[in-house]
Amino acid sequence: MGIKAILSKAFAAWINRDLNRIRTNAVALQQKTLLQLVQQAANTSFGQDHGFASIRTYDDFKRQVPIRDYEDLRPYIDRVTHGEADVLWPGKPAYLAKTSGTTSGVKYIPISKQSMPEHIKAARNALLSYIHETGKSDFVDGQMIFLQGSPVLSEKAGVQTGRLSGIVAHHVPAYLQKNRLPSYEVNCIEDWEQKVDAIVEETYKADMRLISGIPPWCQMYFDRLSAKAGGKKIKDIFPNFKLFVYGGVNYEPYRTRIEESIGFGIDTIETYPASEGFIAFQDSQQDKGLLLLVDSGIFYEFIPADEFYNEQPTRLSLQDVELNKNYALIMNTNAGLWGYNIGDTVKFTSLNPYKIVVTGRIKHYISAFGEHVIGEEVEQALMGVARDEGVDIVEFTVAPQVNPPAGQLPFHEWFIEFGKAPKDMQSFSRKVDEALQKKNIYYFDLISGNILQPLIVRSLQPDSFINFMRSQGKLGGQNKVPRLSNDRKIAEQLAAYINLL
Repeated sequence: MGIKAILSKAFAAWINRDLNRIRTNAVALQQKTLLQLVQQAANTSFGQDHGFASIRTYDDFKRQVPIRDYEDLRPYIDRVTHGEADVLWPGKPAYLAKTSGTTSGVKYIPISKQSMPEHIKAARNALLSYIHETGKSDFVDGQMIFLQGSPVLSEKAGVQTGRLSGIVAHHVPAYLQKNRLPSYEVNCIEDWEQKVDAIVEETYKADMRLISGIPPWCQMYFDRLSAKAGGKKIKDIFPNFKLFVYGGVNYEPYRTRIEESIGFGIDTIETYPASEGFIAFQDSQQDKGLLLLVDSGIFYEFIPADEFYNEQPTRLSLQDVELNKNYALIMNTNAGLWGYNIGDTVKFTSLNPYKIVVTGRIKHYISAFGEHVIGEEVEQALMGVARDEGVDIVEFTVAPQVNPPAGQLPFHEWFIEFGKAPKDMQSFSRKVDEALQKKNIYYFDLISGNILQPLIVRSLQPDSFINFMRSQGKLGGQNKVPRLSNDRKIAEQLAAYINLL
């Protein structure tokens, strides 16, 4: 065991003591965070427009600060991106994180001098929590790879601008820099496929021990590594590879294929980073819930998901949330986002400490017929049947078919790329439909009432989703295929990839 591995255990024990403070004082820390944020931003344009100087309680805050999405907040953000200071947060942002929006085009999320360190600290603490719980620290002595966006930054009104992962690359602690791959030059390659090929060449003979990234793009890396090695498993290419860190999507639909590629059931750590802030991470291998980071410059609010589109939805602080209920996540941050709808839905799996799982996107659902099916339900229905049937799912998405052929009832259309297809597609489809009916009473009522016919699966050709994402200019990085759509835009394009055999 090297010196880094030895020292990391002592550091991990120290950090765990601080995390225990967070675990046991979450409500008080959130109340303190709200008042600190409001006080610090009182003299900004936003703070003056919303009477921050008079806010003393969360009730005051709710009365004076409405819920907003990016478009609602855009008049303020546009002033920031044109170089104005003291608009949403004191001074100018340290960075602008560039993201893609479905309705807003390119979005620019401010990252402040105060918020940037919280991203780095959270990622570090996720690894240290793993070390403290398991005692496994050898991975810090080997090499690590972070599959991420280009670290090349541009400027907008004097503020450095780029993808979040590219910005974070400039803040990797010095003690990890020597272990970190790919090289800066390779990391700067913009074309994703060229970049993955270059990473394969650069890492093929490395002592890789930790790999991190969004699962579908890590799978592409594994596939190309295996191809270069004549079909070897990843464990035979990287015999010391022991830890996979991921975020951005639910891992379960990818788990079987990734573990098959690796050659064993590897330890994993789930993280929940966003351009708006690092929200949570998995702090135990015994629990899939993610520890909510309540002392990191973010005050959270929660709106019951079924009320989100009401004119005056209920807004809750942490102390009033309930277990196993879907909430839209609202953020107020030390980068100047206020009453900001991040677009995600979460569910609490524990209230002591406060732990969450991400259940989907507030706009990614199907309710063309009043069923309000969410991402968590379709993923659990599909993956449960796939597991029982020995079926391998590469990727999938679901859309409603509201204009079926004459004489047919409407239905949900599932576009699935299989690694290992079902022996009997009709039986498989029926079982998935039955599983979804058990999870969503509204869908059950629509099926049993003959308003909808059971779902129909369209089997897609190999590499369909990669080819689709390539055609959209969204291959790699932090781009993801929506699992659910309430319209036919994605479905119509995927129809070209249906396997007709």
